[in-house]
Amino acid sequence: RRSASASAAVTMLLTRCAYGLLGRGMASGALRSLFSTSTYVHKPGEGQVKTVTLLPGDGIGPELTDCVERVVGVLKAPLVFEKFDSISGANSDGTPVEEVPNDLIESLKRNKVCIKGTLWAKLYEQNTNTQSLNVLLRKELDLYVNLVHCFSIPGVETRHGETPLDITIVRENTEGEYSGLEHEVVPGVVESLKVITERSSRRIAEYAFEYATMNNRRKVTAVHKANIMKLGDGQFLSACREISSSYPNIEFEEMIVDATCMKLVSTPEHFDVLVTPNLYGNLVSNLCAGLVGGAGMCPGANVGRDPSIAIFEQGARHVARSLVGKNLANPTAMLLSTAMMFRHLQWPSFAERLESAIFRVLKDPANHTVDINGSSSTSTYMDAIVRELRAR
Repeated sequence: RRSASASAAVTMLLTRCAYGLLGRGMASGALRSLFSTSTYVHKPGEGQVKTVTLLPGDGIGPELTDCVERVVGVLKAPLVFEKFDSISGANSDGTPVEEVPNDLIESLKRNKVCIKGTLWAKLYEQNTNTQSLNVLLRKELDLYVNLVHCFSIPGVETRHGETPLDITIVRENTEGEYSGLEHEVVPGVVESLKVITERSSRRIAEYAFEYATMNNRRKVTAVHKANIMKLGDGQFLSACREISSSYPNIEFEEMIVDATCMKLVSTPEHFDVLVTPNLYGNLVSNLCAGLVGGAGMCPGANVGRDPSIAIFEQGARHVARSLVGKNLANPTAMLLSTAMMFRHLQWPSFAERLESAIFRVLKDPANHTVDINGSSSTSTYMDAIVRELRAR
């Protein structure tokens, strides 16, 4: 009996010590070492070194991917990068690059995973039909899902104050207004074709409901303009309705895109998962990014089915050329995208460590970059991230 009492006393003492550490912000590691019973049972081979394609892109892309390389090194994650420094969205004379380089495509097909900065090319007046290299890359690999996760982070001031926001946009990534089919019928009259197919509508709706199911989400909202584009958006909406019937545990609603934008500004907490055609998804993703702090805060990914390639990048794609070389870029979105990549690679512990470090660093306004009303530089922010990672 005395032994049992002593054991109980020791257990209580350890518990109090751990929760005392919690109050000082040190408990996550202490509690995990003392009481954690969770274990990730990996498949044989998952811990082997993997090669990831790294495409820094244009603008602040190289500065942000440097941040990714730094945290990967500190975490000692078992990966190496195959880096493509020389690829840009524009040629040296400013004209747009019109084909995805073959060596990049081969790398992506071989490695299956990529971290990417945004590729940029200005509007080229002599050839307005040319699609950006970003679009060409997604089409070449049939990366039909663009997933953007916009959520508020404690310590970062948002438009809606204390109201927590957590919205995921699942955007069709290969057709719609981005089909690139435009022509001038007669001088001064241009036709631009919006292509909506049943196949693409069904598979993006299926992905949205799968995502909701696998991420404990409660509702999927289909964003459309079928009241005006009755055939095109009507087909998209019809596919969403059909797919929703296979997921009775997920609430389904339909909302016209203009009403969606208004409601996102007024009561964004109404939304959970949004599934959209291509153009609406671009608009809504950037709107949601603005709600939670801006383009530097939201991670994103592009995925497809065959081949199983995933590209991770900022959810709101901005090259921010005005910030190049000023040490002012916000790496948060790119680092959160890296955490997404870790989970995709079946490395959840690396994802959790990185996300925890980001959240702890952002609780202190001294670490906020200029885009979220702070004065920290990129390097100061990253130094804080590295300290957090090394401390735990």
